[in-house]
Amino acid sequence: MARNVKFVVRLGPEERQQLLDLVGKGKRAASVPTRARILLKADAGAAGPAWDDAAVAEAVETGESTVHRVRQAFVEESPEEALYRKKPTGRQYRKPDGDQEARLIALACGAAPGGRTCWTPRLLADELVELQVVEGISPECVRTTLKKTNRGRGGTSNG
Repeated sequence: MARNVKFVVRLGPEERQQLLDLVGKGKRAASVPTRARILLKADAGAAGPAWDDAAVAEAVETGESTVHRVRQAFVEESPEEALYRKKPTGRQYRKPDGDQEARLIALACGAAPGGRTCWTPRLLADELVELQVVEGISPECVRTTLKKTNRGRGGTSNG
C-alpha cells in the first residue's frame, strides 16, 4: 500500500514495542501518542502495515503534512525528534533578579534623561546596560517588569 512515499519508516521490534507502550499508557502531551501512531501505521518493516501518508493521516485524524514531517524527522534525525516537539529557538531573555528589578524601578521613578519628559522601555534598557546593572536586557523585558508594579514609567495620573 506504500506508494509515492519519500521517507520510508522501518521499525525494529524494540522500537515498535516502545511506540506501542507510548500509545497505550502514561500521561504526556497529546501530540506524542499521535506521532507514535503515525510511525506505527507508516512502518514498512516486517510487522508494519506500510500505509501511505493519506491513509495514515485519515487513520490518526491529522494532516498529511504532519505525517510527512514525522516520517522525515524519523528518517533524517531520530525517533525522539519525530516524537517530541522541538524547544523554541527564539531569543530568550533572562528575567531580572530582585536587585536588578529594584534598580530598574528606582531608575524609572527618577527624573527622565535630559530633553525627555519620561522614560521609555528602550531608554531604560540602554541605561541599565550603561550602568552595568545587567549585561543585556530587552525593552520588552523592561516593559513587562514595570508592568508588574503599580507605578507607570512616566508621571503619576490622577484620572
